[in-house]
Amino acid sequence: MTETNTVPVITIDGPSGSGKGTIARRVAEALGYHLLDSGALYRLTALSAEKNGISLDDAEGVAAIALGLDIEFDSNEDGSERIWLSGEDVTQEVRKESTGAGASTVAVIPAVRAALLQRQRAFQMAPGLVADGRDMGTQVFRSAALKIFLTASAEERAGRRHKQLKDKGMGVSLAALSRDIEDRDRRDSERSVAPLTPAPDARILDSSGQSIETVTNTVLGWVADLYS
Repeated sequence: MTETNTVPVITIDGPSGSGKGTIARRVAEALGYHLLDSGALYRLTALSAEKNGISLDDAEGVAAIALGLDIEFDSNEDGSERIWLSGEDVTQEVRKESTGAGASTVAVIPAVRAALLQRQRAFQMAPGLVADGRDMGTQVFRSAALKIFLTASAEERAGRRHKQLKDKGMGVSLAALSRDIEDRDRRDSERSVAPLTPAPDARILDSSGQSIETVTNTVLGWVADLYS
């Protein structure tokens, strides 16, 4: 499958906890672009498999789940996300650490990635798209106008995730989060299919010690440079 859509795409890839989801959302809002949270699709696949009693080791069964996902992305009045799976509000479930671990597990299944590829590309609609994930620039949108690889130190990523979960009322230890991030980094970078790595033409952006506003403005500045 190849890309044929000429609508501009900005890809923001990076490891878990790098802040790519937050930055992608802000950049999309500032530009008036559509937003693709590709990680949510893998999380929803893992969650749906669990709800249907399908083992994540069952490649064929999980791929079938990916093909038939009934999902809807919505937002609350305050702009926060809301995600529906087969008519059920799974916003909180999909962001749990266990669901994230499941997503990392199913993401190594080639048939799952193939099943979700065209669904991800369908998000490329006018006036433009900001896509965040782990292989947006290397696999899904190889001809993107701007590719960014957003990273941060493992310690800072664990701290950010810990605060995020605490703010949502979810209890988890910082040490456990650090181990989970290290394990996920290893799985994502060592997998044989679409491993986590910057695209050759990606701009590397280390967000360690930087505010959300600073990182967002850096990305928007790069976007402006494209059309100057």
